[in-house]
Amino acid sequence: MTLESALLARWYGRPGVLLLLAPLAWLYAGIQRLRNRHAERARPPVPVIVVGNITLGGTGKTPLVIALVRELLARGHRPGVIARGYGGAGPFPLRVDAATSPAAGGDEPVLVARETQVPVVVAPKRADALRSVLECGVDVVISDDGLQHGALPRTVEIIVIDHQRRLGNGYCLPVGPLREPASRLGTVDFVVGNGGDAGVGAIPMQLQPVCMRNLRDPAEVLLPAQFLARFGRNVRAIAGIGNPRRFFDTLRNLGFQVSDFAFPDHHAFRDDDLQAHAGHTVLMTAKDAIKCSGLPALSRLEAWYLSVEAELPAGFFDAVSRRAGLHPP
Repeated sequence: MTLESALLARWYGRPGVLLLLAPLAWLYAGIQRLRNRHAERARPPVPVIVVGNITLGGTGKTPLVIALVRELLARGHRPGVIARGYGGAGPFPLRVDAATSPAAGGDEPVLVARETQVPVVVAPKRADALRSVLECGVDVVISDDGLQHGALPRTVEIIVIDHQRRLGNGYCLPVGPLREPASRLGTVDFVVGNGGDAGVGAIPMQLQPVCMRNLRDPAEVLLPAQFLARFGRNVRAIAGIGNPRRFFDTLRNLGFQVSDFAFPDHHAFRDDDLQAHAGHTVLMTAKDAIKCSGLPALSRLEAWYLSVEAELPAGFFDAVSRRAGLHPP
């Protein structure tokens, strides 16, 4: 068991020996409360919608960001996206497009750029990314994460919670997975539960499987039923995301017999990671496909990725628009 998997087991289960570090968790929570209480942010020149979380690990923020962008485009707006660009080497601030290497811009920003074709800018300092994306003529900005980035001005805050994991053991770091105390949920504009209801007042979101795309030729698309008919039920699933179990469960719910292989979140896939699956049918997430595209080992296996879309109540987008002060152009 790796250190990461051991910590996750404690964070999303019984804390056990980590309770010895409880004074550090209380100190961390106190510091975060003070930071939030005394945060002074300038008014943003355009509405800024922050989509974040208060737990470490994946909760489904990026699919929600993509859904928000598409909805804003449909309403006639000119959205842009900013992000940290985790795992990217820059130089920062960096304008990311569909051709940007994930090694430079990070896997999630490249995925957003490919899925939406809107301006995407990454920088470790979100305020730098905001200044840069405003030069692209956008009229609303969505920040993929950045909830805890105090210098970033914002108009709307959205927290995404994983319906399965929720808030884990309820402790702040290092005893639990919380980046801020649970009381932070009461201060944001919207709480979204990925996978179902995440508590009273939370808005349910479902990640709906849409199709499978061939890594070697993304134009080749199969519906899940067509994929099953062509390749059968037995697949190998690889995932380097915050909650791999969610992806594996999705495939099983679609009728696949899954042999699963989990990697750390944002894992930089290499040829060695795929060679062991030569001769097999492999399914992965869209985020992982960004990093695996072009690897020589792909020629020795049948590799596809699952495309999903965030499905939310129709009134959610209206409510976000009203809270952000957005009006039809």
